[in-house]
This record gives sequence, C-alpha cells and structure tokens, in this order.
Amino acid sequence: MTIELTNLPVDEGVTCSTCRANCCRLEVMLITDTGVPEQFISQDKWGGEVMLRLEDGWCAAVDRETMLCTIYENRPLICREFEMGGFECLDERT
Repeated sequence: MTIELTNLPVDEGVTCSTCRANCCRLEVMLITDTGVPEQFISQDKWGGEVMLRLEDGWCAAVDRETMLCTIYENRPLICREFEMGGFECLDERT
C-alpha cells in the first residue's frame, strides 16, 4: 500500500510584515542548546526548560513595540522550525 504525501497549502499572505507573532504566545520547550540567554529561560512544573513568558502571556524575548524576536539568532529550535504561513501558524492566527 502506498500513501501519497500531500503538501498542505501555505498562506502566501503571511509575511514578516503581516505576522502577528501569535506563535510567541505558545509554550516553547528548550530541547536543544541554541544559546538562549539565561534571563529568557524558565522551568515548567516538571522541571523542563521552557522560554520565559511574562504575565501578558507573550514570550519574554518578544519586543512589545515591534513584535520581533530580540534573540532571533539564538532562538529555540522549535521557533526555528515553526513555518510562517504553515498549518500551525494559520491555526494560531484564527
């Protein structure tokens, strides 16, 4: 039996300039060392390392004025793999 792969559509309307950084409200587990500065790291209730989120629910590394990542070059692997305009991105935007 062969199962054909189907590529999910990517919304071409989502760009860096139209991004709302909704993914920056998700819990981000730190599963690899990418150099995230210590002040942005927290521990979850099971002792795992996660990105620190502030009281407003947003990642502590997001600049609230520009909504851009202040540690982009050292962002976690999960953030690097989150596809702008992909399924998860569009799901978070709804």
